[in-house]
Amino acid sequence: MTEQEKIDWLRLFRTDTIGPITFHRLLAKYGTAARALDALPVLTKNKPIRICPPDLAEKELNDLHKLGGHMVFAGEDDYPLALTSLEDAPPVLSVLGRIDLLQKTSIALVGSRNASLNGRKLAHKMAMDLGQAGLVVTSGLARGIDTAAHEGALATGTIAVVAGGVDVIYPRENTDLYKKICETGAVISECALGTQPIAQHFPKRNRIVSGLSSGTVVIEANLRSGSLITARMAAEQGRDVMAVPGFPLDPRSEGTNALIRDGVVLVRDAADILEQTNSFLKPAPRGSQISFSEIVGFTEDGLSESAANDGYSSENLITLILPELSPTPIEVDEIVRVCNLRSADVQGTLLEMELEGLVQRLPGNRVCLVG
Repeated sequence: MTEQEKIDWLRLFRTDTIGPITFHRLLAKYGTAARALDALPVLTKNKPIRICPPDLAEKELNDLHKLGGHMVFAGEDDYPLALTSLEDAPPVLSVLGRIDLLQKTSIALVGSRNASLNGRKLAHKMAMDLGQAGLVVTSGLARGIDTAAHEGALATGTIAVVAGGVDVIYPRENTDLYKKICETGAVISECALGTQPIAQHFPKRNRIVSGLSSGTVVIEANLRSGSLITARMAAEQGRDVMAVPGFPLDPRSEGTNALIRDGVVLVRDAADILEQTNSFLKPAPRGSQISFSEIVGFTEDGLSESAANDGYSSENLITLILPELSPTPIEVDEIVRVCNLRSADVQGTLLEMELEGLVQRLPGNRVCLVG
């Protein structure tokens, strides 16, 4: 990928309302990020959006380079192979530290921020033993279990996926740990440099934590814990989900015990984790991986079909589709069936609606109204 192509990719991904799924659909439709950028003013004529300017993208690339970091783009050899199977795989990742860790087999250790001493000790021991077995430990650099897991795997390699920019340390109490991970492990994010972590960024971070890993282990979590979101995402991504049981009267064990009751694998130590994940289907060689266009179900020819839509204007298509949508996700195939429209017409219209901020595309070929 040339420097200009990298700038174009970054501009497209940093443009308002364009998430990973929309990015890959635009790339499948127009072939290059540059052509997609040229098409955006037409696609969003009803509600213009702010397109990331070239100088801002160049500045981010230069600033990351000055920090000693790397920008990794989907399809490059350095891009994590484990993420290529995700429909909402981040098109761009910023990395500080050891970029080679992104290609190694990883286990995610996550859990409560308000973890017990025993929970933190177990996470530290599990991470250390997994590292000595040759695995990379991935977590989210949060307080509690995440911190203990990173500390246990510092000597062998750990990946911290953060919810803000890779240059933003959160929580501040983990400043020393952050610096050590930058030296011996890797800190990664899909967010722009300087982005402060906010609530809506954490589920996006969690999907990367689980997506990088062949298995996710939950150690202490209440019923409202974000760790359960990570576990759900891991299951949706086809990864192993494991949980450590806890005392039934401890609120910090309600989430993990519920996971075990619902059928996830009970683990007690690193040996149990290794036994479970050794049967995990290893990713196919990079050369045989399907493309992002195939993942999202589009080819350039299929999308261009929407140009001939039997006389329906874009506004008419939106009028037909909008009443079928709600904040509850619905499969796009169901919209096609109910509206009696061609799939290419529906997909093209939903793309325009997302760019205008009306809908959100979700993994599993689903869509919902924003707000």
